[in-house]
Amino acid sequence: MLVPPYGRHSFPIMLSDLLVLVPLGVVAGLLSGLLGIGGGLVFAPMLLMVGLAPHQALATSTLAIVPTTLGGTWVHLRQGRVLPAMGLTIGLSAALSGLLFSRLGGLLSGWQLLGLQALMYLTLTLTISPRQDHETEPSPGPALLPALALVGSVAGLAGGLLGVGGGLLMVPLMIRCLRLPVRESIRLSTLAVLCSASAASVIFLIGAKAQGDIALILGGSASVAARWSAARLERVPETVLVQLLRGLTGLLALDSGRRAFSLLIG
Repeated sequence: MLVPPYGRHSFPIMLSDLLVLVPLGVVAGLLSGLLGIGGGLVFAPMLLMVGLAPHQALATSTLAIVPTTLGGTWVHLRQGRVLPAMGLTIGLSAALSGLLFSRLGGLLSGWQLLGLQALMYLTLTLTISPRQDHETEPSPGPALLPALALVGSVAGLAGGLLGVGGGLLMVPLMIRCLRLPVRESIRLSTLAVLCSASAASVIFLIGAKAQGDIALILGGSASVAARWSAARLERVPETVLVQLLRGLTGLLALDSGRRAFSLLIG
């Protein structure tokens, strides 16, 4: 059994709680490979349920995101579907911003962190839409790279501050604002989330805020599932991918809002 030093409750986390994390890790990995997310949207609520305090749950979630997105990123790179200049730009920006924002999470209370998550998810639910067929696909020229760097910083903000990978923010931004295809946005998002979560995890581990063994259970099982789903991304229609994104963000907005309100009044 594990006793979280920053836990919300006084009782330890039992082995049965940890075993529940394995199938949840598989679910998060499948979503990561298909949607370009890190899995934090599944990890963070479940870690709160097993007794971790909000700050520790978000830190552990970020650490678990690293092996999860590594599986999907490896598949995309092996297939040669990520352009080096675009991948390097968004990945470097995500890593640097992840280092920055991982130091700011301690300035907010638990209900404020969860409230920001709820607001982020609600905004995405209302704005996510597929790229229109008549829109031209932008070329990966110099003008696109600064915009990708800005999108990558969103991943660092979400991962370092809120404990989520940022894919649910980056994918809609790349589709709507940069007019990138859905699948290309997902691949770049997976890479950026890997970079931002890796950078933020260093800070969390130094500060002893993350539970490494729990993150290993979640991330290890998720990594296998992420590789499987990422390899099959081309088979899923874009409209299905967008609807999955909208459904997830809507449910998560309700869950994070409920938890934030409970902490505020409790």
